[in-house]
Amino acid sequence: MNVINVHGREISRVMEGVQFAVVPLGSVEYHGPHSPLGTDIILAKGFGERIDPALGPLIYPTIPFTSCPGKTQHYSGTVSVRPSVFIDYLSDIVEGICQLGIRNIVLLNAHDANMGPSRTVAESVTGKYRDASFLLINWWQMATIQFTEQMGIFQGTAGRGHGGPYEMSAVKAFCPELVSVQESDLELDSCPPLSSLPYVLVEGTPQGWDGYTGRIQQTSLEAGQFIVDEAAQNMNKLIKKWLEMRNGTNGEEDQHGIS
Repeated sequence: MNVINVHGREISRVMEGVQFAVVPLGSVEYHGPHSPLGTDIILAKGFGERIDPALGPLIYPTIPFTSCPGKTQHYSGTVSVRPSVFIDYLSDIVEGICQLGIRNIVLLNAHDANMGPSRTVAESVTGKYRDASFLLINWWQMATIQFTEQMGIFQGTAGRGHGGPYEMSAVKAFCPELVSVQESDLELDSCPPLSSLPYVLVEGTPQGWDGYTGRIQQTSLEAGQFIVDEAAQNMNKLIKKWLEMRNGTNGEEDQHGIS
């Protein structure tokens, strides 16, 4: 159910079937010459629409404006909101949802720079609403590198990276006409990792970067369809497990061989 379509007189009736709210998080940010500025809006909204209605979602409008990193702020078309402003804004939104009586909230994210503020908001709001639970989902983590390698989607690259073939193939699956890779567009590989261990590296002007990275000539509709289908399936499994945990069933049906 999309909250936009709910009439005031129907709120009580609709709420009877709602298990959780979904707040899609996007951005207006440069993703390269081949990609729409609304890349993250398209992805957040698209995956929100892929949530299984049987799980009982109440889907809110996608948040379009947010904080963008220093490395994209100076590119034409990027609109960046100060992190403190975005944190306050998102806090007010989710508190409004909590006031409606919903205590399960999915923050469905399509923008890397939303990760920190979203975690901050979730930690803060659960201090006020102690019975609330937030599930932060980054869509790109719902399909593993192993999956794309096994499917042979990309050759000689994992495809990951801002504006790269992994992300843009997914956009193409939702809006094929909005991704336009030309022969003259540069191939910009990501730099090799510094370590196999997790780390965070923040740079204003990364190497191998022109507002995007990756072997974008490998962007394709077919790859995008594989990626979106896999990510959506895993996203729904994750939400289902979360709701089972919240409802105290903890996947008992699955333990008895029922999927």
